[in-house]
Amino acid sequence: MAPRPSMARTRASRFKRYDGGDPLAPPVDIAEALDAIGEDVMAGYSPERAMREFLRRGGRDQQGLDDLARRVAERRQELLQRHNLDGTLQEVKELLDHAVLEERKQLARDAMMDDAERAFAEMRLENLPDSTAAAVSELADYDWQSREAREDYEKIKDLLGREMLDQRFAGMKQALENATDEDRAAVSEMLRDLNSLLAKHREGSDTPDDFEQFMDKHGDFFPENPRDIDELLDALAQRAAAAQRMRNSMTQEQRDELDALATQAFGSPELMQELSALDANLQDLRPGEDWGSSERFDGDQGLGLGDGTGVLQDLADLDALSDQLSQSYGGARMDDVDLDKLARQLGDAAAVDARTLKELEKALRESGTLRRDSSGQLKLTPKAMRQLGKALLKNVADKMSGRQGQRDLRQAGAAGERSGATREWAFGDTEPWDVTRTVTNAVVRTVSEGGDASAGVRLDIRDVEVTETEARTQACVALLVDTSFSMAMDGRWVPMKRTALALHTLIKSRFRGDALQLIAFGRHAEVMDIEQLTALDAMWDKGTNLHHALLLANRHFRKHPNAQPVLLIVTDGEPTSHLEADGEVYFSYPPHPLTVAYAVRELDNAGRFGAHTTFFRLGDDPGLARFIDSMAKRVDGNVVAPELDDLGAAVVGSYLGSRGSGSPMSQMRSAYGDWFGGRGFWVGD
Repeated sequence: MAPRPSMARTRASRFKRYDGGDPLAPPVDIAEALDAIGEDVMAGYSPERAMREFLRRGGRDQQGLDDLARRVAERRQELLQRHNLDGTLQEVKELLDHAVLEERKQLARDAMMDDAERAFAEMRLENLPDSTAAAVSELADYDWQSREAREDYEKIKDLLGREMLDQRFAGMKQALENATDEDRAAVSEMLRDLNSLLAKHREGSDTPDDFEQFMDKHGDFFPENPRDIDELLDALAQRAAAAQRMRNSMTQEQRDELDALATQAFGSPELMQELSALDANLQDLRPGEDWGSSERFDGDQGLGLGDGTGVLQDLADLDALSDQLSQSYGGARMDDVDLDKLARQLGDAAAVDARTLKELEKALRESGTLRRDSSGQLKLTPKAMRQLGKALLKNVADKMSGRQGQRDLRQAGAAGERSGATREWAFGDTEPWDVTRTVTNAVVRTVSEGGDASAGVRLDIRDVEVTETEARTQACVALLVDTSFSMAMDGRWVPMKRTALALHTLIKSRFRGDALQLIAFGRHAEVMDIEQLTALDAMWDKGTNLHHALLLANRHFRKHPNAQPVLLIVTDGEPTSHLEADGEVYFSYPPHPLTVAYAVRELDNAGRFGAHTTFFRLGDDPGLARFIDSMAKRVDGNVVAPELDDLGAAVVGSYLGSRGSGSPMSQMRSAYGDWFGGRGFWVGD
């Protein structure tokens, strides 16, 4: 063995794998994650579950936890199908067979040997037991005539000793190859001192100095450089437990053979006594390790005791990674994933993927998009809702501009009174510049680019912001969305929420003077804020209470007498419930005439307020089409029958049309009438 280095020097320098990621890599982009989380939240998932689902699925160019877990499972299966546990027994058998063969050759060609002695030796060799272990034991006192045969037999004892030690101390098989008696004595002394230290620790009488003295003396046997006795115990117990699981995985015949061979290790029964004492100490001190399970190996590649123990440790690491990647336990976080183990088992690329997911989770939690409420539940923050709304509004704008060649809703506030809002200039804008914002942007950009703003700034087209203007007076908007059983059952739940969020974002960002109220109506109606609506679980109560929803909408219109009322109704069914005078809900299917009459009465009241009314009919039921068509005609409204993915564009277009000059119907027909082509159609006048 090489001389042992000074432990004072070795333990002073503790290096480990850098796990900080690529310092030059760009920060993680949470936009895709936020879109996916928002979609799941609107489908009824909690934000916590939605985030977990995204981390499991991954992104367009990012492996998710499920992908990594699948690779872990494949790696585990590969290890079991490739290997078996006969490696050491086969190696011993090969050495023994070669030794016996060389000895027979020597007996045959040694003419000077006494015939009686030759006959006796040949008889012993001929009658060796079939058991490898018994044969090795039988030849313990044999007087070998062949030097090569004697060396092979000694290799058996040396191999067994190194394998037994390698089971407990990784790398010992290679380190002790061609070891001297002095090296073996050093190992025996280390084992005695280690058992003594562990015995004192079990009794609670050890001190930090005991550990320091042990490491100063025997530190070269522990390349992991444990900092204290607990770290030492953890490393030893994990290895020893893997060795025990390997033994559990063997057949009874294999265990019996190894037990018999173990007494020959290094030709010293004392070694096995010390190792047995070490195993007992470790099981007492770390009973929580897995000492009792086993595995089934079906492969053709034999494993020695040390290598087999290493594979069992790999299997334990893979099982731990599988649990960590599942994130299925309470309080699970990406911080729980052991990146070092993942890199060892699947390679550095897998660790990079996991680290990216970890950084993404951290960014989602720390970027202000998710927060915990008073009950400890994770919620989307207003900032996250704005980001989701902007993304949905951009999608709506793309649909509109794709059909009309318009820019991103730039007709919003194209002329008239200033709204107080500003936006980045785009080609074709004629609105006045906001000089203060423009100059401020130029100063900030100049400083961020390393320039000196005190010496003056040069305007860039990126700096220019224009003042938005209102095309007409304030609008009072009521968006009524059907939340009945059929909306959830027929897959209209998420498009409905996306539509509400897109309209909410448009009004809050571009038309801040407008008053929007969101009203959800199922068996009864309820005014909701956008956070409540987007997080609303699917309702399985039967009933479509348009009457109650219109009552709430008309109350909203009365609160804003100087604003233009805009009534937008998204539904997939005729009214089947109404509110009684005592506040109770009456339900009837088919619809009761009184239910229809109450709904018609409140719609007429909305018409008296001058509300611009649009129905958005979902579904192809002819009866529903006739009913909604007749309702719209009563108030000179209109009906749109969009497909689900065009619902947002239809509602936003209707809202913008209702704010334009002239007849709402003519505005809708001229500006938005041919959006849908083959994807939807206009109904009624």
